Amino acid sequence: MINWDEGGQSCSAKWHSENGIAPHKKIQIGDDTLTADEAYRLACEGTAILYRGDFQNARQLLQALVRRVDKPSKKSKRADKNTKAESVIKKSLLDTFNLHRLSQSQRARILGMLLIQVNADHTISLRRAPDVTQACLEAYGHQTESYVISLRELLGVISAHEWRKKGVPILARDDEEIRIHPHYGVFSPVRGEYIELVLKAPLPAALKQSSTAFDIGVGSGVLSVVLAAREIDKIVATDLDDRAITCARDNIDRLDLNAYVEILKANLFPEGKAALVICNPPWLPARPSSSLEHAVYDPDSQMLKGFLGGLREHLLPNGEGWLILSDLAEYLGLRTREELLSWIETAGLKVLARLDTKPQHPKAFDRADALHAARAKEITSLWRLAAI
Repeated sequence: MINWDEGGQSCSAKWHSENGIAPHKKIQIGDDTLTADEAYRLACEGTAILYRGDFQNARQLLQALVRRVDKPSKKSKRADKNTKAESVIKKSLLDTFNLHRLSQSQRARILGMLLIQVNADHTISLRRAPDVTQACLEAYGHQTESYVISLRELLGVISAHEWRKKGVPILARDDEEIRIHPHYGVFSPVRGEYIELVLKAPLPAALKQSSTAFDIGVGSGVLSVVLAAREIDKIVATDLDDRAITCARDNIDRLDLNAYVEILKANLFPEGKAALVICNPPWLPARPSSSLEHAVYDPDSQMLKGFLGGLREHLLPNGEGWLILSDLAEYLGLRTREELLSWIETAGLKVLARLDTKPQHPKAFDRADALHAARAKEITSLWRLAAI
């Protein structure tokens, strides 16, 4: 619960944070008279602001906080100008990555200080508040009491709802555009380069005897849909995350693929063996700071190692394992190519071939991005693996 004083009374409500932030201890009521400078000062000092007033003004206040957080001070500008060349030489990409994550964490902490109270029926009792009932229902399910969340998280819920409605186009087939509809908290398949790799990779010979595949870590269900498009008869997809399972089942049902795709809650592999086993694990071996980051960060490469370690015993004779992986972690100093190859060898596997492609997402071309030096070199690969 989160507690605050308002109008001389003690108040409380359920607290929710996808980032795992504990309920704020210091809370001040804010309204349309609160200036951006004062809100920024309070947020930096660790005081959260529970907003009362006009919802659109609250959004403008959040935008003003963003500008203040992202604007470097004159002192930091001078320091950056004087030491830029030296820092580029001395600072490794790993240092840059760690500093970037720290900076993003601090940024999120400050911007998360602006709070909104949502009623049990997912309505908001502020002037000019949008109808967020369906968006919040999709993200949080049915609630029995009022709850408080950060405005920044709420805007993310609204954005996820819009993506879920319109979907993400993943491929065109028979003059029909196939879309995946990602749910809140499930990684959206916006990076299409790995989808192209799965479409182009030659299918293993074992599929002629047994047209079966496993999709490990199904997420939104995108790879199961692509495998079905490649006319594989039976696909068993697994995940441990309940949101991912619900999302994948929704997409499989939308596309009328239930006869081809079965989705199970399991840790990595289902029982049995398949001619093709595919996995697109989180690409960066680092600790996620929120539940939403589990699709990006894999602590100590646990999922990657688990997939490689169990692949051999789940492959039919002449079967293949397809590992989709970016080498961004290698450029950031988080993992070496030698480590990856040693894990493959230790697992009793060999590399049959590797299909490579360059990412086309906006950050790969954004020179202002803190990690641009690594992103500019990044290659996404589909590793075709087989048992030794």
